[in-house]
Amino acid sequence: MHFTTRPELVGTFGMVSSTHWLASAAGMAMLERGGNAFDAAVAAGMVLQVAEPHLNGPGGDLPLLLYPNTEQRVRVLCGQGTAPAQATIAHYRSLGLDLVPGTGLLATVVPGAFDAWMRLLQDYGTLRFEEVMEPALHYAKNGVPVLPTVRDTIAQVQSLLATEWVTSAAVYLPHGQIPQHNSLLRNPALAATWKRLILEAQAAVSDRSQQIEAVRKAFYQGFVAEAIDQFCRTQEVMDTSGERNRGVLTGEDMARWSATYEEPVTLDYHGHTACKCGPWSQGPVQLQTLALLREMDLAGMPHDSADFVHTVTESLKLSMADREAYYGDPDFVKVPLDELLSEDYNRERRKLIGPEVSLELCPGILPGWQIRLPEYSIETPETPEGFNAMGVGEPTVQRSGATAGDTCHIDVVDRWGNMVAGMPSGGWLQSSPVIPELGFCLNSRAQMFWLEEGLPACLQPGKRPRTTLTPSMTLRDEKPYLAFGTPGGDQQDQWQTTFLLRHLHHGLNLQETIDAPAFHSESFPSSFYPRVMAPGKLVVEGQFSESTIADLKARGHRVVIGPDWSEGRLCAVSQEAGLLKAGANARGMQGYAVGR
Repeated sequence: MHFTTRPELVGTFGMVSSTHWLASAAGMAMLERGGNAFDAAVAAGMVLQVAEPHLNGPGGDLPLLLYPNTEQRVRVLCGQGTAPAQATIAHYRSLGLDLVPGTGLLATVVPGAFDAWMRLLQDYGTLRFEEVMEPALHYAKNGVPVLPTVRDTIAQVQSLLATEWVTSAAVYLPHGQIPQHNSLLRNPALAATWKRLILEAQAAVSDRSQQIEAVRKAFYQGFVAEAIDQFCRTQEVMDTSGERNRGVLTGEDMARWSATYEEPVTLDYHGHTACKCGPWSQGPVQLQTLALLREMDLAGMPHDSADFVHTVTESLKLSMADREAYYGDPDFVKVPLDELLSEDYNRERRKLIGPEVSLELCPGILPGWQIRLPEYSIETPETPEGFNAMGVGEPTVQRSGATAGDTCHIDVVDRWGNMVAGMPSGGWLQSSPVIPELGFCLNSRAQMFWLEEGLPACLQPGKRPRTTLTPSMTLRDEKPYLAFGTPGGDQQDQWQTTFLLRHLHHGLNLQETIDAPAFHSESFPSSFYPRVMAPGKLVVEGQFSESTIADLKARGHRVVIGPDWSEGRLCAVSQEAGLLKAGANARGMQGYAVGR
């Protein structure tokens, strides 16, 4: 038995784990009302948009894994919006840009989260739109208690909001002041948007599914799309380029897009099947890493030892190098996933994992494939660290690795065996100005694109940016066993893979695994503006022993010791033999699991 910050929850009715207790409670309320895991996930997701506005919003994006018990299969629901029709490399270059700005309207793609939530509710839920919206509407109208991380994020961008993004200041600087911890932050414009969606749906038809369809149409072809179109056409917004730019997203872009279902990418590993989103996300990184580690004796390495940390880190670096070389939207580029996950390929790649650290970005060479890596910056030990107040990248993640939260996550399992793992993100308050008629801002996910022709992840109209958002689901003996995930940008599949390995190989329960000392590498280009790589940099939590840290340094790792309890915000639920279980991360002081 290992020390844990809280117990692993065990029950038989339902479990919800998310990055904010209000969302977990809202999801559980739907289960208690008779709803299923999909109803619960939608209700939790909508509450997160109000409770964690610095981490996600209605204008954001959402990749989601689901297991409907009626279908006996895992499905991917892709709520990653695409680049607008006018978003061309030539247009951005004509503005003097060599990178897509990290904030502002030029960084915006089609908002995908809302339609993904609505498709999940429409196709697999049982409750009505107004029922699942009830908790979120309450908090938008009456106010949500302000988290310290929300207060601190607003403080970081206070000057920007007050001088440039004045429509955001009207929401997030009430009476011109930074809202204090536990004060109630209201968003009446957002409440009005949601109330109008409810009323339009009820006025259209009485059928539950058709009402949700009416909601989707109102958002992507009706008054919401019209307000977004007008804002992008008429507003010049300050962004990280230091210039004011108009957006290129139009109502036509929104009307042409909808969330889609896909088959997951999978890999069998020690009696389990890991399921991830496709290479438009970084999800296959986890699968590649598992393929590299499949023949390693991880069970023989203590989970907090230098051997374990080094072996996992060097494997992840090889997978991340392949991400840079090959991953992109498979609707636009051919991605050699079968080869990258094959036994023969990983047998050869495994030979590159030696006793000392690798400082090079080493993608694998595949016959018939040409590699062209993007240009990126190199961070040196002298490069100053710190939070960028313009809000670029995954919010509130400092370059030291310390994080008070970034992005959100939700896992749900219900008494019928339905399971969900969702990673809502984007549209955070520091990404772009609030659209005043709607009460929310747009996303900045287009910053993931490169402005270099011929790269798998280069900018093209209609293309999905290669997102870092990557929920996880694992089958045991072909049955749904585990749903889990964590915010963290490029760290998401690092922390999630480590979680899975420790759970499977070291026998730690969900909460023990979440609470174990965490680490991550930055030895590959960041997915976010300004796209920096830090060779050999390994960030570890202070809970690691001095001997482990000394051993890692001796192997050549440039070790940065982060604060205790600073790495990630894992959530997890599981089911087996009639028992439902859940755990949540104490890091960040707001993630909670609930269930019975």
